[in-house]
Amino acid sequence: MTEKHQAALQTFLPLIVLAGLVLAVGAYDPTFFSIGNLMTVTADTMTLFLMASGVTIVIMMGGIDLSVQAVASMTSCILAAYLQHYGVLAIPLAVLGGMIAGFAGGIVSTRLRIPSFIATLAVSGVVTSAGYWFSGTRSINIPAELRDSYLGWAVGDTLGVPHEIWVGAFFLILLSAILQLTPFGRLVRGIGAQERAVIASGINVERTKILGYTLSGTMAGIAGIVMAARLGSGSPTLASEFLLPAIASIVVGGTAITGGVGSIWRTFVGALIVQVVRIGMTFMGVSVFAQQIVFGFILVAAVAITMDRAKVLVIK
Repeated sequence: MTEKHQAALQTFLPLIVLAGLVLAVGAYDPTFFSIGNLMTVTADTMTLFLMASGVTIVIMMGGIDLSVQAVASMTSCILAAYLQHYGVLAIPLAVLGGMIAGFAGGIVSTRLRIPSFIATLAVSGVVTSAGYWFSGTRSINIPAELRDSYLGWAVGDTLGVPHEIWVGAFFLILLSAILQLTPFGRLVRGIGAQERAVIASGINVERTKILGYTLSGTMAGIAGIVMAARLGSGSPTLASEFLLPAIASIVVGGTAITGGVGSIWRTFVGALIVQVVRIGMTFMGVSVFAQQIVFGFILVAAVAITMDRAKVLVIK
């Protein structure tokens, strides 16, 4: 197989896998193919996609962000706690919380020269504590009238399409345009592929990395807001089971864990794959705890397939 054919296979393999999984689940339960059910599955996927989309940028630079589930949970607490006091202003306040958390992870990793998984894990601990503080260590309900007044953009439907899908599509297009059409996007790929060469060219790599982590925290914050709107509450543990599926979505979609290769649309396809696998396991009666084991195996297999070992001569 030529190099061109291998590249084409790597590009379209996630789509082929997704189509095969959809057919398999549909064969097990034909009602899966109904338009309403497919809409529901896609809407359910969007919170996972929103969280994973920001991490995609960090992974493309060769880093990792392990704080996103804590950030999403914290922003849901900020939203639920302050919505009744500040109204619509609680939304940008919650997003700002996610931005600050992502910025902090970037600063700790770049300025203190600490590996990204340690830096973001430390930030995750701080953010988790902040979530408990904002919520008073409890779940906070969002009254239906407040949700309808201020969060209608995240729940309900327009033209028969759930608003979660519209939100996800908006950020899919926006982040894809940022990565494909801006100097920042080119730098993200360059840093992931050959960071030393980018540094040698005189470009401020630290600034680009900090911006990438800030975007990751921002998208995790938006994911937390959408989750809170859908569930009608904020909780410091709202997204506690989302980290492993989010990382799996990115890698299964074809983004290389070593950086340099990837895209937002790949992560969207990966999120759909993870969601269809989850639905298939639910149909077969697999427990939620066992599903985490399956996602662990999927993550290991996906990394083994997509990892560019030529860039990592020594595995530590």
